[in-house]
Amino acid sequence: MAHSFGTVGVVGLGTMGAGIVEVLAREGLPVVAVDVDSDALSRAREHLERSTDRAVARSKLDGAARAELFERITLTTSFADLAGCDLVIEAVPERVELKAEVFAEIDRVVGPGTVLASNTSSLSITEIGVHTSRPGKVVGLHFFNPAPVQKLVEVVRTVVTEPEVVTDVVAFAERIGKTPVVIGDRAGFIANALLFGYLNHAVRMFESRYATREDLDAAMRHGCGYPMGPLALLDLIGLDTAHEILDTMYHQSRDRLHAPAPLLKQMITAGLLGRKTGRGFYTYDAPHSHTVVPDARTPAATRDAAAVRRVRRVGVIGTGTMATGITEVFARSGYDVVLRARALDRAEAAQGRLRASLDRAVSRGRLAGVDRDAVLARIALAVDFEELADCDLVVEAVAEDLAVKRAVFAALDEVCKPGAVLATTTSSLPVVECAAATSRPADVVGLHFFNPAQVMKLVEVVGTITTDPVVVATARQVCLDLGKRPVHCGDRAGFVVNALLFPYLNDAVKMLEAHYAEADDIDTAMKIGCGLPMGPFELLDVVGLDVSLAIERTLYREFREAGFAPAPLLEHLVTAGRLGRKTGKGFRDHT
Repeated sequence: MAHSFGTVGVVGLGTMGAGIVEVLAREGLPVVAVDVDSDALSRAREHLERSTDRAVARSKLDGAARAELFERITLTTSFADLAGCDLVIEAVPERVELKAEVFAEIDRVVGPGTVLASNTSSLSITEIGVHTSRPGKVVGLHFFNPAPVQKLVEVVRTVVTEPEVVTDVVAFAERIGKTPVVIGDRAGFIANALLFGYLNHAVRMFESRYATREDLDAAMRHGCGYPMGPLALLDLIGLDTAHEILDTMYHQSRDRLHAPAPLLKQMITAGLLGRKTGRGFYTYDAPHSHTVVPDARTPAATRDAAAVRRVRRVGVIGTGTMATGITEVFARSGYDVVLRARALDRAEAAQGRLRASLDRAVSRGRLAGVDRDAVLARIALAVDFEELADCDLVVEAVAEDLAVKRAVFAALDEVCKPGAVLATTTSSLPVVECAAATSRPADVVGLHFFNPAQVMKLVEVVGTITTDPVVVATARQVCLDLGKRPVHCGDRAGFVVNALLFPYLNDAVKMLEAHYAEADDIDTAMKIGCGLPMGPFELLDVVGLDVSLAIERTLYREFREAGFAPAPLLEHLVTAGRLGRKTGKGFRDHT
């Protein structure tokens, strides 16, 4: 028989605990809120007052409802006041010894039917539950921060949790307006297990000076549509909290990818914990502020415009989606463009797709008809490489086959004028290999546009060990002139975005493969809990499982990192021809 929880207790009234109290009281539940002393209770009340004041100011709560909310809350320092609670949620700091002590104390004062829940984000629920006389009535109830806003709740069952307790807690989570996912007791659960490996990888990139903090964050915001970049998110979470979660995950998984980056420990020791201390990866105008202020690492606002090459005429090689998109971007920005194809019929077909794209822009009121005609007039078709001879910049956008790309660059080397910038838009192949096919490696750079090029703001500017800094600066300036956001990185597999994105996607496949959670729950956790635009399996089906596998193999070959080895399940699905949306079947069936 389902049990409906009446009075609920919350132990630990920091940011998360106070947020949980607010959620419960807003939903009409009486709440007994416990912390160690009167100062902690005062801080909790101030937090609740600020939060509910904001809700009133935004018309999400009226004054009367706010007053009633506070009437439902009992603030106390005595565990004995929890005696009448049907459910008690623990939200004390992430130390297993402290949580075990709190659970033992709660267990002594509440009735035998009371369910005990921990809000831990990474610690073992089983290890906490054994310190009570009722391990079968102990669950994880992991709210996300800020609790009044975030919808996801991870309900964590142990091997001894009673099935009816899980059912009751899921119903309770839905009753208070949350979206629950049910999972087993494993470090990090779903969201943190996938999120923190990605965050740790970003710290290692920054630590090795592969890319700046601004470029790392911009790459994931503009390239993947993430609400925050990884380093800004770590500042929000708190570097000490992140280190604790990663350390817990590493001690359970022994996966080197979960071993906290050494830089995290150094920053924590120096007191650089993120927003809460006013300094982390970024510097803020005050502790707990979200306003970033310039510091010694902030890039210079201006660069020497004289140190770039003049680019007026652009060549684009290829007739696929990316090539036609790049051609449209350049032509709409006022550049004269030569679109080179292997045969005239291919070039004309690409021109037809370009016209159709521009016609759609006109029909949607985003482009005037006269401007469309002007754009088309700036595009010339070509078959012979010689017709690229007077181009200032040539962008190669042919198939992701190194032999094909090298042949293209060797041909460009023969015909292009001295000083022309030669660029590849490869997403994963070594740019230096293209450069080595020429007698002018200093003029070769990576310009990785994202698909669709007409829409996506991000371009990864990839310099090799032989690229002239003036060529990198020229590529950057061209991107800015196109209205794009350039990010700079070195020439290694995956650059920034794919190197951060695909290990995360691979970890999600491994999680599914291990039967830890269903694809729908994993997607839900990452979309609702982390604010991502798509869940990992939705994204894999869109990208294509064969494309994803190829990128993961490239990353594994380059870094020789065991955790990057493609999940066998992904290999099997590709072998079976389940490639995602393009074949109608991937991780899901598509109609």
